[in-house]
Amino acid sequence: MDGIISLLGLVSLCLEGVDPQGVYAPPSVRIVHSGHACNVEEERYSERVYTIREGETLELTCLVTGHPRPQIRWTKTAGSASDRFQDSSVFNETLHIAQIQRHQGGRYYCKAENGLGSPAIKSIRVDVYYLDPPIVTVHQSIGEAKEQFYYERTVFLRCVANSNPPVRYSWHRGREVLSQGSDKGVEIYEPFFTQLQGETKILKLKNLRPKDYANYSCVASVRNVCGIPDTSVIFTLTNKTASPAIKLLVEDPIVVNPGQTVALVCITTAGEPPPTLTWTSGGGAALPQKSQVKDGTLTLRDISSDEAGLYSCVASNNVGNPAKKSTTIIVRALKKGRFWITPDPYHNDDNIQIGREVKISCQVEATPPEELVFGWLKNGRTLRSSERMVITQTDPDVSPGTTNLDIIDLKFTDFGTYTCVASLKHGGIPEISIDVNISSTTVPPLFFPFLVPPSLAVPRGRSPLVAREGDTVDLECVVTGKPKPILLWTRADREAPMPDGSAQMESYDGVLRVANVSREMSGQYRCQTSQYNGFNVKPREAVVELIVQYPPTVEPTYMEIRQGLGRAVSMSCRVLRAHPSRVLRYEWRLGSKPLQSGHFDTRDETEYSIRALAQENYGEYVCEIVNEAGAGRCVFNVTAKAYAPEFYYDTYSPIWQNRPRVYGFKLQWTQMNPDAVDRIVAYRLGIRQTGQQRWWEQEIPVEAPIRKGELLTYNLTELIRPEAYEVRLTPITHFGEGDSTVRIVTYSAPINPHLREFHCSFEEEPICLFTQDKNDDFDWTRHSAATRDTKYTPNTGPSGDRTGSKQGFYMYIETSRPRKMGDRARLVSPIFNVAPKSPYGLSNPPAYCFSFYYHMYGKHIGTLNAFLKQKGQSASADSPVWTLTGNQGDRWRQAKVSIHPTASFQVAFEGVRGPGIEGDIAIDDVILEEGECPNTPPTPEESKAPASDVHIWLLVITMAMTLLRGQR
Repeated sequence: MDGIISLLGLVSLCLEGVDPQGVYAPPSVRIVHSGHACNVEEERYSERVYTIREGETLELTCLVTGHPRPQIRWTKTAGSASDRFQDSSVFNETLHIAQIQRHQGGRYYCKAENGLGSPAIKSIRVDVYYLDPPIVTVHQSIGEAKEQFYYERTVFLRCVANSNPPVRYSWHRGREVLSQGSDKGVEIYEPFFTQLQGETKILKLKNLRPKDYANYSCVASVRNVCGIPDTSVIFTLTNKTASPAIKLLVEDPIVVNPGQTVALVCITTAGEPPPTLTWTSGGGAALPQKSQVKDGTLTLRDISSDEAGLYSCVASNNVGNPAKKSTTIIVRALKKGRFWITPDPYHNDDNIQIGREVKISCQVEATPPEELVFGWLKNGRTLRSSERMVITQTDPDVSPGTTNLDIIDLKFTDFGTYTCVASLKHGGIPEISIDVNISSTTVPPLFFPFLVPPSLAVPRGRSPLVAREGDTVDLECVVTGKPKPILLWTRADREAPMPDGSAQMESYDGVLRVANVSREMSGQYRCQTSQYNGFNVKPREAVVELIVQYPPTVEPTYMEIRQGLGRAVSMSCRVLRAHPSRVLRYEWRLGSKPLQSGHFDTRDETEYSIRALAQENYGEYVCEIVNEAGAGRCVFNVTAKAYAPEFYYDTYSPIWQNRPRVYGFKLQWTQMNPDAVDRIVAYRLGIRQTGQQRWWEQEIPVEAPIRKGELLTYNLTELIRPEAYEVRLTPITHFGEGDSTVRIVTYSAPINPHLREFHCSFEEEPICLFTQDKNDDFDWTRHSAATRDTKYTPNTGPSGDRTGSKQGFYMYIETSRPRKMGDRARLVSPIFNVAPKSPYGLSNPPAYCFSFYYHMYGKHIGTLNAFLKQKGQSASADSPVWTLTGNQGDRWRQAKVSIHPTASFQVAFEGVRGPGIEGDIAIDDVILEEGECPNTPPTPEESKAPASDVHIWLLVITMAMTLLRGQR
């Protein structure tokens, strides 16, 4: 952290002139990749195609410009379906998908918006490449089908593999490669009905011969794209090869009781190769979780009604069509017993009277329905069908599981308890009994008070029912009648759901309890009698109205107002809705201090104003509007705090580097709404290394008022490479500190040379983001003389780096075997951006001085070339910007060349191997400076100073720098 102390003394603040909008700009976006791409096709119809192998890591970065910093969102579409990511990375600049799968291919969109102009959107199509192992299926000619599969004369072998891109197939018989026309008995073709070229390849064996019984292999290839290797499968064709046949050793259907264990046994009766047996449930659905499959036997333990259904055994050996046998499991069950009473249908009267007919109906759901048996009891004794007591069972197709007891010419002697008993023929399931009580102690003439048709009424004072939001209320309908029916509750507005979200709710006591009522539950509720467990007559119904009162809904619920001292402020609180709608009163407070209160007239808002803000006027203002149900609150936070600064992320080349371990950063920002409060007089800068606790702080004074969009610059120096730093910036006014904003400053190699900003001595392992060309013959090597093995080639290569240090690093080409004459190694720099002098592009291309040190010593030295590679162009071997061939002696020399790029560019070094092993070429200290090269490279004689002299000069310079620091 000592470097940070120095940093705080080595800063500068400048205000750059801007137009009225300043640096505010709408977003722009582009997508770059940094994952395991096989290939990236450049812009094609405004879209890029990114090819990746399945299982690799997809990493797409959305690079945005625009100020304020745009917000980023990733979305994906595939075909007609839209897929939005569920993980948080959707809002990050980098989209990271580890082990990408084929279904994750598609078009990915990056959307950036910052509130200025239209959102910026770019897309890239991700194409996932894969190759599954091929599958060979064997078929016979349909017209020649016989009992044994391979007594026919014609056989088809079909090879299929799922892949992207399309597959190329090849067929082999043993070691023999089969091709069209190579054998008269063999034909290879693609069927015309395939939807995609390369989808399949069929091998047709005509007039089957003895030599056709052999091992056939199908090789599937995608031509090694993305490094995907070929896959193959072998099928052995013999005279015993046959399609599968199976047999189920169970009944169909299988009827069992709940809780039993069911074993379904499936065996193969034919098939070569031996078929594979699998079990499926229903229409191919997964088997129950607790099921077990072993050797073709499916075992279902402790079976339940939910596991009933169709089960299929499928045998497959890729010969002919799979064999399939199915059986149905039926689990016995009885449930949902209910009854209803029907008065004499020949009289228009809902009452039951002596001398008339009455019907008692009983219904039960049974599985299987054909096993359902009904019985009737009267007062516990078996009741048999007679002329006056007629017992019938309805047609299962019309009303399944229903029995009726018709009492003809009802008499007093028919009083008693009638019981309907439902059971299954083979037992094992508990019976269901339903009792209907027909008895009375006092019977008026001609009428049964114990059988009373239902009626409904809403108790007095229970409609409309008024409640407050959050209360628990009981909606009540009083139902009378014998027997008492079930009540069904619905909303009068059929489209509105019930409080539990359903369309209908049941009540056995006539009361519907609703907890935590909300304003959406206001309205009319309909209660209606059900025919089940009651009379089979026209339903009775009544309506209950629920009125939910709630406090006023107001706007704004919260607002922050930033104003400077002496300025006027006006606050308004408006009522949007309330029940009851008559608002009683309002009250304004500052903290706990009352300000003003009153009653509403015809208006729906109230206002509070301050002509000139004083120090005591700042704080939290609350406007409370009250009705009978409660209060709604508008909150206003009046403050003179300055808004947060907005860091500027589009600074051109913010990083520079003058020394190997130290870098600087150009920190820039604008001030959000600088005129909203009092003038900003300073900024408080805090900085700390990421992961550390302690902040180092310093104030930056601001002399003049800041304009909207004005770009402020603060140069951070003495940052330790490659550490990252957390930077915090807080505006300060006479009122005090405003809102802070924080960003992270991370080191990356400078992307554009300014003065001596790009200087690479290859001392660090990343080698300044230089990369090896993938299209050359071999690679450059990073080495130091202290670790290099010189036993094999002692008469070539440097004895130290260009300063003479044996510990210093440099890059060189090793020309020992297996290298051969003419082999090339290329080292490519990172991309450097060219800054346009005007907003209309590059009218006069800038000049840069490109310099480096080289060492070419050995009798077999080949050639060293330096290239300039611009965007959209390729480095040509015929046009290097600098080249040199042959032995230059055991010394380091410097080369300088002026370059004039017109677009983003890279520099590349190419070492060409000479005729023998003593031809190592080395480079060191690559520098890019803005401007033409000031002088020519030194002559060979000027570079002959021995290494010891260099060390002496370095010692003198070091001592001088030490003395200077001591004086400071």
